[in-house]
Amino acid sequence: MSVQNTDRQPLRPDELDVFEASRGRLGAIAYRLLGSATEAEDAVQETFLRWQAADRGQVRVPAAWLTRALTNLCLTQLQSARARREVYVGEWLPEPLLAGDPLLGPADTAEQRDSVSTAVLVLMERLTPSERAVYVLREAFSYSHAEIAELLDITEASSQQIFHRAKEHVATQKVRAEVDQAAAREVVEQFLAAATSGRTEPLLRLLTADAMGVGDGGGHVPARAKPFFGAAAVAQFLRGLFRPADNKRALLGGSPDFYAWTANGSPALVATVGDRLVGVMVLDVADGGGITAVLSQVNPDKLGRAARRWAESDHGEPLLSGW
Repeated sequence: MSVQNTDRQPLRPDELDVFEASRGRLGAIAYRLLGSATEAEDAVQETFLRWQAADRGQVRVPAAWLTRALTNLCLTQLQSARARREVYVGEWLPEPLLAGDPLLGPADTAEQRDSVSTAVLVLMERLTPSERAVYVLREAFSYSHAEIAELLDITEASSQQIFHRAKEHVATQKVRAEVDQAAAREVVEQFLAAATSGRTEPLLRLLTADAMGVGDGGGHVPARAKPFFGAAAVAQFLRGLFRPADNKRALLGGSPDFYAWTANGSPALVATVGDRLVGVMVLDVADGGGITAVLSQVNPDKLGRAARRWAESDHGEPLLSGW
C-alpha cells in the first residue's frame, strides 16, 4: 500500500473519476467476500477514504491499488464476522440482492452467476478468509493467479493451491439453471401454487430428492433453527408455512402479498405487507429442473437494501394477494 498523507487532500476530478470507475467492481467484490450488502457498502466507503488519504502520485495502477485496499479491508472484516456468526441466532444467510442491483456485479459466465447465488455464498462460509478472497477474485472476476498473488502478498503457486482447495469446498453436485425474469416467474408461480395447495404432493413434484430448506430470522422472526433436508421434510414444512392463520398475519403485521422476482440470480418469492418487504424466499433450481434449496430471508436487519430496491421497481400485480 502507498504512504498515507498526514493531511487529507481533496481529490482532483480525474482522481475522483478513477474511483467512481471502480466503484461497481469494488462493491461486487465486497459483497461476494462478506455476504452482506451493508458491510460491502461500508468497505467501499472506507476504501474511498483511504484513496483520498493516499499519496496518489505514487500509485502506478489505481485500479489494482483500490482492489488491494478493499480486499484487505474485507479480509479483516471476515475475521470478526466469523466470530459474530458463531453466536448468531439461528442459521445465517446472506442479504438478498434483487434483480438489477449493482452489487450483483458481472453475470456473463456461469462462474460469475454462481459466485453470487445465495447457495454458493452459503457454501463460501466454509472457507477461510484467504480462500474466499482467492476464490472470488479468480472465479467471479477472472483475475490471474499472478495478479491475485500481488494483491494478497502471496506467491503465484500459493494462489493456485488455495484456489484449488477453495473450489473443492464450494463444489456442488448440481449445475444451477440460468433463469431470466420470465423463467423465474414460471418457477415461482408453480411453487406458490403447490405451497398453497394444502397438499405435499405438488411440492414433492417440484423438489429434488435431496432438497434443503434454510431460514434466517436472526432472532427477530421465528425460523427453523437448523437446515432441514429431503423433499418430504421440506414439502411438509412448506405446506404448514403457507397455511393461512391469524397468528401468522399478526406476526407479519397484516396479510401479505406474494410476488415473483429474482434474487441473486435465482427465482424468488417476495412477500410484502402494504409497503413493507417482509421476506425473500430464494428458490435454487438445478439445470434440467427441480428446486434444490428453499432459502428464506426474513431477518429485517438484512432486508433493508432489498426493500429499497423493491420500492424503486415496477413489480406489477402480486401472484397472490391478501393471503
